[in-house]
Amino acid sequence: MSQASTGYVPPLEDMHFVIEQVLRAPQAWSHQGAHADLDAATAREILEAGAAFAVEVLAPLNGPADLEGCHWSPEAVRTPAGFPQAWRQFVDGGWPALACDPAVGGQGLPQLLDAALSEMLVSANHAWTMYAGLLHGAYEVLRHHASPALQQRYLPEVVSGRWLATMNLTEPQAGSDLGLLRSRAVPVDPAAPMASGAAVRVSGQKIFISGGDQDLTDNIVHLVLARLPEAAPGTRGLSLFLVPKCLPDGRRNAVHCDGIEKKMGLKGSATCQMRFEQAEGWLLGEPGGGLAAMFLMMNSARLHVGLQGLGHLEAASARARAYALERTQLRAPCRPPGAPEGPADVIAWHPAMRRVLLALQARTEGARVLAYWCAQLLDEQAQHPDATRRADAAELVGLLTPVVKAFLTDLGHRGADDALGVLGGYGYIHDYGIEQHVRDSRVARLYEGTNEIQAIDLVMRKLLGRPRGLTLLLEELERTAAACRADAALLDTGRVLQQQIDLLGAGVQALREARQADAEAPLRVADDVMDGVGHVMLAWAWARIDLAAGQPGVAPALAERKRLVARHGLEHLLDASAHRWQRVRQWARPLPWVPA
Repeated sequence: MSQASTGYVPPLEDMHFVIEQVLRAPQAWSHQGAHADLDAATAREILEAGAAFAVEVLAPLNGPADLEGCHWSPEAVRTPAGFPQAWRQFVDGGWPALACDPAVGGQGLPQLLDAALSEMLVSANHAWTMYAGLLHGAYEVLRHHASPALQQRYLPEVVSGRWLATMNLTEPQAGSDLGLLRSRAVPVDPAAPMASGAAVRVSGQKIFISGGDQDLTDNIVHLVLARLPEAAPGTRGLSLFLVPKCLPDGRRNAVHCDGIEKKMGLKGSATCQMRFEQAEGWLLGEPGGGLAAMFLMMNSARLHVGLQGLGHLEAASARARAYALERTQLRAPCRPPGAPEGPADVIAWHPAMRRVLLALQARTEGARVLAYWCAQLLDEQAQHPDATRRADAAELVGLLTPVVKAFLTDLGHRGADDALGVLGGYGYIHDYGIEQHVRDSRVARLYEGTNEIQAIDLVMRKLLGRPRGLTLLLEELERTAAACRADAALLDTGRVLQQQIDLLGAGVQALREARQADAEAPLRVADDVMDGVGHVMLAWAWARIDLAAGQPGVAPALAERKRLVARHGLEHLLDASAHRWQRVRQWARPLPWVPA
């Protein structure tokens, strides 16, 4: 069996390079009160411990769990062998509390480190990581919207990971259109004020609920969207409720898992059909404020889903590279200097494979910079001492969230498919690991709002609806391009980045003109805009890598490798978006109706 199949190796050197050299996070932490005592050495120790957990505990469970899947009975859902024990180790290590407020039991560490940890967990075992994926979002919802009594009862359990959480949105008739939700909540005391913490009974059906039931924790905190009596129609009438699996007095609540889905991938993650029958719960926040409250959880989830795309891209690319560097087939037309002679050459020397492998590596490293920058912006939004900087960071996060979610999950799935091709027929076999990455990565393009919906959000609400975020982004892009032009060795890098900036500016102007003449036009090209903006951000990321490679303290071999990969991306991979921007500029072409 090839070494490419033996497991996951966390790219710690690459992660440290992004955190310390590209984003210069330790210097930023020194100006953030909550993180002022955190230095690069401590951050490295944290990530190395997380890497050990991913490699030693999670990765060995990944393939077997895919074959075993979850087991349903009317009484309970059982996860694959080893999953509950791994969760207990994760909780005992304090990992769920990493980026939570110390006032409620958290460790108060940066979101950036939590993002790096998430990348490793997904790369090692995406299905297991699904159970933890909503914890931080649930923490944010409870912290901002739960009554003091509910916070006291539930927040420490969620922060610690002793209890897991779910997000109950989708219903059979209501997928992306949450305005069609039918689940109902009836006040226990109709005469009492309907304020946060008010007791209710919830009834309804929910589908596609990740971790709706499981055997990792004794209790589950379900966050459920439903309607109060006489609520307004549509999304304005939705309220959010906390409905636990087990009630404070120890009774089992009227919350039932009626089955689990048989899926293409993520077989170790229980995707549940849920039924609430007059289940006891409590209002979170204000009546009718459910969607706004839930967006705290959804936006957190969308950034984590983007990290899922990065995790699959990294793991599949690494497997393909390891295989290509040892598999011998045919004679390559050229060999690296000093390469040994033999009857056949490793396939990594063949031009077709070099092209695929370099593209995978460049996209992986660019995607990592973008995802980690968004996490750093979250830290800045929460911790920077300057109010204007906090507000600007929030605008940038709002603009980039749909890009991270959609573009990185596209890269992750398509990259895993390309990596499979490097292994040829072996890639199609379960033992080599890559076919599981292809299957597991596909759903990330669907949940937390499909990538098409993310593209519409980017175009309509962010680029056209909130110009402040675009202005701030263009300023950051221009600063990076100017820094490249100031270095004679990076003139080409600055030139290519400036070309992408100009394409973005012209594309947004075309969208504005299109909207004036044809309301549907921006929607027709939303996917093209998403791809175009994603490639602009890759160009920026590669430019930042090229700049960072020249900083003092970067080992020469690492600097050479980083420059090679970044410049390959800038020179060879940006043409993929040219036709996208062309379609944006030709917005007037209508789409025909789909024939019956």
